[in-house]
Amino acid sequence: MSTETLSQVVVTHRYDAPPERVFDAFLDVTVARRFLFATATGEMIVAELDPRVGGQYTFTERRPDMGDVRHVGEYLEIDRPHRLVFTFGVPQFDPRMTTVAIDIRPDGAGSVLTLTNEGVPEAYAKGNTEGWTRIIAGLLPAYDGVHGAGWL
Repeated sequence: MSTETLSQVVVTHRYDAPPERVFDAFLDVTVARRFLFATATGEMIVAELDPRVGGQYTFTERRPDMGDVRHVGEYLEIDRPHRLVFTFGVPQFDPRMTTVAIDIRPDGAGSVLTLTNEGVPEAYAKGNTEGWTRIIAGLLPAYDGVHGAGWL
């Protein structure tokens, strides 16, 4: 039995965009490849998603200092435009999968996104918090073709 402590990472971001636009960015491969798991110096070489419950996604970014980094998971819940839940893992660094829940609520003319990453090993909690914060900040710029600077 493992005694490792698992954490919950929670980050929020407010957008000047309706919930539908924020939600759709996660399931539109053209937009998602620019902000999900993207870094400032990497090149996204694989971006595939099957946006249905039970469907899977794969994002592989070629990073100058790390080589090809593959992010994978499966969609568990899709309730447009309010909630998206999926598993998340980076198998080359850790075989375990965590669960990510994205909840979006209207806020005036905009929206607020709350991302909760459950089951994060304590050693990764700080990095995940920083990474997810940068990732969701890059969501709207990704619509304009801007390559995000999420994970370091």
